Amino acid sequence: MTAPSRVAVAPGSCGAAVAHKMRSYMPTILVIDDNPAVGTALELLFGLRDWRTVTALSPQEGLRRLASERVDLVVQDMNFTEDTTSGEEGVALFRAIREIHPDLPVILLTAWTHLESAVELVKAGAADYLAKPWDDRKLLATVANLLELAETSGAARRLTRESRRAGDDLRTRYDLRGIVFASGAMARAIGIACQVARADVPVLVTGPNGAGKERIAEIVQANSAVRDGPFVVLNCGALPSELVEAELFGAEAGAYTGANKAREGRFEAADGGTLFLDEIGNLPLAAQVKLLRVLETGQFERLGSTRTRSARVRLISATNADLRAMIREARFREDLYYRLNVIEIAVAPLAERPDDILPLALAFTGQRAVLTDAAREALLAHEWPGNVRELKNAIERAVLLCRDGRIEPADLGLAAARPPRPREAVEEPDRAAIEAALARSRGVISQAAADLGLSRQALYRRMDKLGIGGN
Repeated sequence: MTAPSRVAVAPGSCGAAVAHKMRSYMPTILVIDDNPAVGTALELLFGLRDWRTVTALSPQEGLRRLASERVDLVVQDMNFTEDTTSGEEGVALFRAIREIHPDLPVILLTAWTHLESAVELVKAGAADYLAKPWDDRKLLATVANLLELAETSGAARRLTRESRRAGDDLRTRYDLRGIVFASGAMARAIGIACQVARADVPVLVTGPNGAGKERIAEIVQANSAVRDGPFVVLNCGALPSELVEAELFGAEAGAYTGANKAREGRFEAADGGTLFLDEIGNLPLAAQVKLLRVLETGQFERLGSTRTRSARVRLISATNADLRAMIREARFREDLYYRLNVIEIAVAPLAERPDDILPLALAFTGQRAVLTDAAREALLAHEWPGNVRELKNAIERAVLLCRDGRIEPADLGLAAARPPRPREAVEEPDRAAIEAALARSRGVISQAAADLGLSRQALYRRMDKLGIGGN
């Protein structure tokens, strides 16, 4: 048996990295090695985990196997011709597999004589490599993690495809006001907005500042029966409390200091259309009482007037506050809350919908500049506490500061990445930390180890100790 080689893993996976046997099917592993003894040894080893093994003695036979049956992972040698040690055949095979199956995990068994070739393949998409003769426990742990990660990744890709189809369907059927999104979370929020738009009921949009609540309100308006009417916006948090009622309901001349002439309020202005009340949690209690009356009767009086007026208005409100907690603290009326919250649409923070980050960034950039790969990585790594508004501002800054139309990470002005933890603090990471690191690295052992401040060997030992990748 030739010196068993070293294993490199191709990614295409995300999610938890803990392998288990509770699968709906028996995973199939393809071993491509010109030495039959290698295939036999691996078939016996993998059989201990109830993994099915098929073998091929040449790259050509291996590719035929891939074309004719479902394979979940490939273990391939680097040399197939006698007295050949360059690793070129293995490189060519890996690239052929990658071209046909870009997400299929591939493990390279490599000898030290062609370690350099394996390293190059890691850069090309492989995630790890194992040397012949291999360590059975390490190989089993690597394969188990890759199978689990590949399964999770497949589910994630299916969800992505479903989200994309849902987004395309929404764009075809509704007026989305040009909103940019790719995440399932945003597609669901927009879908609810479109679904309830035709119903003449109040809508409450919840979510953090800058997440896109007003865009959701615009979509409701654009697809409603009053889409041709006015869309009037009032930020309840941007006005002094003593002026909120005047802004909502209007005021007669002399109603308050500085009121030199009569003025209509936002309800009158929105008659026959939509009134969007942002930051509704900041509405004073006195104004809440009057707002409740308008919602119940459609009638109101201007400040300083006894004349009753009426308006037909579709009301949409938004808040980043916990209104239920405010009710318990007697800062928000419970009866008003239930009038406003006939339909609630929750907008997730940008950090919880990472699929939206790059499409939004590209939309904000337009044709003015190009995002480098490093800039894209920086955008995806940032936590975005200011949500879409922060992202837009970062892109605007970068467009102004970048050179030669190429946006680099420094141009974005994002907070520096968190410094690595001290070595002593990560010598013994727990199961959760390891699984999280594996998920972040998409199964790339070397990246996960670096994230944890460990060597690859130390990470493997810790995984073995904790049973990660084991039974």
